[in-house]
Amino acid sequence: MSGHLSLSAAPVCEFWTERHLCTLTTLRADGSPHVVPVGATVDPDAGLLRIIASRGSAKVRHVLAGGDRVAVCQVEGPRWSTIEGKAVVRDDPDSVAEAVRRYAVRYRQPRPNPERVVIEVTIARVLGSASLGAPR
Repeated sequence: MSGHLSLSAAPVCEFWTERHLCTLTTLRADGSPHVVPVGATVDPDAGLLRIIASRGSAKVRHVLAGGDRVAVCQVEGPRWSTIEGKAVVRDDPDSVAEAVRRYAVRYRQPRPNPERVVIEVTIARVLGSASLGAPR
C-alpha cells in the first residue's frame, strides 16, 4: 500500500538522507517523459529538493523550456518515495554552492564543473510506500 507522506515524519526524512540514487522525470516538448539518474538532496525546512547539473544537459533544457513540473523518485527494496513539484534552474553562485554542499554531505564532493547549475524543486507532494509511514 502507498500514499501521501510528510517530510516531517522521521522515517521519510531519514530515507531522503540515506545514500540512494534517484531518478528525475522531466517532460520533453512533445510531452513524453525523459527519465535520468541523479543525485538529489532534500531540504525539508525550506520545502526544496535540489539537483546539481550541467547547464547544457537535457534535464536543464527541459525545465528552461517550460517543462517545470518534475518528479524525483528513489527506491530501496520495498521502500520508495517520489517527490513532485515545480522546478526552476538557478545559476547564481550562492544557490549552486548550497546545492553542492548538500550533495557532498549525502553523496560525495562532486568534481569541479564551471557549467554547473542547480535544478531547484519546490516540493508540492511526497508519495511513498507504507513502510515509510503512508496512511493506510
